[in-house]
Amino acid sequence: MNPRPASDLTTSAAQWHDVERLFGGPGEPSRCWCRYFALTGPEYTALSPAARKEQLKDKFDAGPPAPGILAYRDGDPVGWCAVEPRECYPRVLRSRVLRSAEASVRAEAELTAADAATSGTSGGIWAVTCFVVAAGHRRSGVAAALLRAAVDHAQVHGADVVEGYPVDPAQRPKAGAADLYHGTLGLFLGAGFNVVSTAVPGRAVVRLRLAGDSSAAQ
Repeated sequence: MNPRPASDLTTSAAQWHDVERLFGGPGEPSRCWCRYFALTGPEYTALSPAARKEQLKDKFDAGPPAPGILAYRDGDPVGWCAVEPRECYPRVLRSRVLRSAEASVRAEAELTAADAATSGTSGGIWAVTCFVVAAGHRRSGVAAALLRAAVDHAQVHGADVVEGYPVDPAQRPKAGAADLYHGTLGLFLGAGFNVVSTAVPGRAVVRLRLAGDSSAAQ
């Protein structure tokens, strides 16, 4: 069966009831509830899936901005992309991938003093950490549509830079779903992101610097 065309997709800031619909079936989303990066290792392990779900719901109950983007086909949610200010993700901040990137000369050149000074929730660096695409809708443009919408969402809410941590399948040909939820390197490069570090083989850090006139720029 041929995949549905990307032109069938719409995207918007996520709403809780549709996130619950998308994540509520069998599989890892119903266990993680996109809390893996939002918690330290011990915090994540200590929480049941029901408690993780409640934590994500709390993010929505707190009001905008939404902590992610949803993609829809025929009114049904078929994909999710998590995007928030980077400081909302303590596991990212402590990760080997990011620490290796920040230690590299190239990454330090990209992360300017202005970025660091505005790294609060009203600006600075926003991070794209996770993609979920429903079975039957993969390889049909959902992730690309989500990433474009995530960049727009971050920019509307004051981001200066959007960052991602994709897998490079060329270096990790055996990467499975447990890795690819980060997104692939090709996905981010196709959206205009630039590689700022490959210090961890097979895992890149990529960034897209946003223009002040509400248009994305490299």
